[in-house]
Amino acid sequence: MAEWRAGVVSVVLVNFRGTDDTIDAIRNLQALDWPRERLEIIVVENASGDDSLERLRREVDGISLIVSKENLGFAGGCNLGVARSHGEYVAFLNNDARPDGNWISAAISRFENSSKIGAVASRVLDWDGELVDFIGAALTWYGMGYKPLTAEPVPSVPDKAHDVLFGTGAAMFVRRSVFDELGGFDERYFMFFEDVDLGWRLNLAGHRFVYEPGSVAFHKHHASMSKFGSFKETYLLERNALFTLYKNLGEESLHENLAAALALNARRAVARGELDSQEFDLRRGGSDAESTEVAKSALATLYGVDQFVANLPSLRESRAQIQRDRVTGDGALWKLFGETDAPAFPGDYFHEGYSNIVDTFAVLDGPPTRKVLIITGDPIGVKMAGPAIRAWHMAEALAVENDVTLVSLASVEPLEAGFDIEHVAPGDERSMRALEATADVIIFQGLAMALFKCIRETRKILVCDIYDPMHLEHLEQGREHNNAEWTRQVSSATDVLNEQLERGDFFICASERQRHFYLGQLAALGRVNPANYEDDPDLTGLISVVPFGLSSVPPKHERPVLKGVWPGIGVDDKVLLWSGGLYNWFDPENLIRAVGKLAQTRPNVRLFFQGTKHPHPGVPEMAIVARSRALATELGILDVNVFFNSSWVDYADRQNYLTEADAGVSTHFSHIETTFSFRTRILDYLWADLPMVVTEGDHFAELVERRELGVSVPAEDVEALTEALERVLFNDDFAQKARKNVAEVASEYRWENVLAPLTDFVREAHFAEDRVAAGDARVGAPAAGGRSVRKRKHGISKDIELVAFYLKNGGPRVLVHKVRARLRRGRSK
Repeated sequence: MAEWRAGVVSVVLVNFRGTDDTIDAIRNLQALDWPRERLEIIVVENASGDDSLERLRREVDGISLIVSKENLGFAGGCNLGVARSHGEYVAFLNNDARPDGNWISAAISRFENSSKIGAVASRVLDWDGELVDFIGAALTWYGMGYKPLTAEPVPSVPDKAHDVLFGTGAAMFVRRSVFDELGGFDERYFMFFEDVDLGWRLNLAGHRFVYEPGSVAFHKHHASMSKFGSFKETYLLERNALFTLYKNLGEESLHENLAAALALNARRAVARGELDSQEFDLRRGGSDAESTEVAKSALATLYGVDQFVANLPSLRESRAQIQRDRVTGDGALWKLFGETDAPAFPGDYFHEGYSNIVDTFAVLDGPPTRKVLIITGDPIGVKMAGPAIRAWHMAEALAVENDVTLVSLASVEPLEAGFDIEHVAPGDERSMRALEATADVIIFQGLAMALFKCIRETRKILVCDIYDPMHLEHLEQGREHNNAEWTRQVSSATDVLNEQLERGDFFICASERQRHFYLGQLAALGRVNPANYEDDPDLTGLISVVPFGLSSVPPKHERPVLKGVWPGIGVDDKVLLWSGGLYNWFDPENLIRAVGKLAQTRPNVRLFFQGTKHPHPGVPEMAIVARSRALATELGILDVNVFFNSSWVDYADRQNYLTEADAGVSTHFSHIETTFSFRTRILDYLWADLPMVVTEGDHFAELVERRELGVSVPAEDVEALTEALERVLFNDDFAQKARKNVAEVASEYRWENVLAPLTDFVREAHFAEDRVAAGDARVGAPAAGGRSVRKRKHGISKDIELVAFYLKNGGPRVLVHKVRARLRRGRSK
């Protein structure tokens, strides 16, 4: 296997008797606005049997030319090209396509938005840029992929990036690592639908396929199969559609859809050959001859089915692997299938059979799925604090199997996501009610129930995320107010939480300490009762631990941000990082005193406070920030040994700060908020393998001591804190051992692990037993029940509607020319 080169794009072109076009495509690629040292052009000469090889060698340079001894088809030719490539990304371009100047740069920019994006589909127009070739993907229930709006004028409404099931092989990009993971294109296809199959498998594996309208290519559309006979194209498409359906559809849907698809194949073959399937009925009489003339177009479908049968042993192996390794459910992908009800063949006889099939088999409504609504009070954007980060990762995890909408009550910025994102302002009851009405399960943090009547009165399953014990926070946060206001704040926060604890069906908290605390509060409210206890004696079905998590993708240093960049911080300095914000219940002042003391013997120590201005506009800068600055100034170490970031670090940018730090720190006072807190900043330190210094008394301090991740010190003990900083920053043996231990612990806190109790609950979502017993909830599953058969319209009006739909949306290539030809013949009579 070739070694990949970071940032390099390898473009693969397959040439088969189209050398003029291939040479033009090469020259257009070499003229792109993309660094030549990051572009690799690979041309696979696919056994054309003419002068193609000689011309390519003679007329172009700057390419890698690969010669195949036999025609491997599009799938095999592309795989051969990728096998010889060296790029981090592989791109596929039809040899009769012309890339726009930003074709590559726009696609790579899209990849850089999220590591979850495994492939990017380009916007493809006709050669003159007037008609649509590809601006989206759709899939019929019987396995034929198609491109909506093909041959229609380019829409005047601006295109937006969105997730798709697949891209067109005419112009698309795939991460090389993902392409290899999937085993590339399935070479059994030879040509047609191999791009549909690759995209479907990519989505099943948990990656995203994103359509990027800024990555544009223009396509000539040569009728490459016409010279071989349209029946050969029909054969390939019929066969490959069955391949695709059988390999990729989940077990629950496969048997229904496959049986219906095979029945539809039979009806389509008879309709295509204009045959009479009753002519062998003994009651009809007719010819007793042993043979009859049948059009090859009818046999093409029969042969396609037979070759599906012939390939079943190898297809069965492929299916077993795909289904075993899949991480995304059918329900979560169904929205990417688009309009599945596309008969794509004309005539009353065919449509009568099609209607019989879809009215009998449950193939139109797709697999069952739950609609999950997640609500956070924090802004969703490039700068996100703990609650929003937590909600975001919940949405990512649940979107694997469910239809998820993430709502922010503060603000929303455009971000790459495999789920819907909405902004609902506090008080906008109408918008929230519309979202609540379509949800099956509602998950929320903070004040959503207090702010919206529809959440308080919902009849949907309610999951309360109470990882933030806000009433305990207000015991410290409210100290700066008079007693009456302080008491009011704590009482109000307690009332908010009590309302949630009285109403919720399932609760998640951040630690076992918190769980024990909340079990006491639940008991006081009467929720620890026989109904909930009978089948769940440890009550984990009522309240479970779902701590904050961290990404399984390690942080990557992409640009310098502190050492040698921030004024006063040198490249060889020892940086102590305070990740996250500064709040009144923390103790940064004694930390500053300790740093000042350490600086007397270790002048190159640097303490950096990463965030002081919270991204939520409603969260003011707390008094501790001003006091900390004043203390650093008083000690003469402000901007010498102690530094404050006056803003907030972007969520995606924090990795640069973490990877430049030598240790992480978190100090606080000793009080009840500390006892039940869960310092999410510690997870950043785990993520970046940073040894740490923390104050005793909370969940993570116990973990640091027990697993030797650094040093925990008594609260407000400057001497102990100074010694701990010396040990973590300047004792290399201790720091190295701590880093090794941190790496081991980090894997336990990955999001996919910590969110398991939540994803498990939503998978089998149910109302709390005591609420069912009291008649406060509907009994039974909220959604995702049995599949129903959707009734369709019948008659000539439906026939016309289907033809109109097909003409508008392009449909599978196998039938485009037939529909149009028959319509033309009908008009000419």
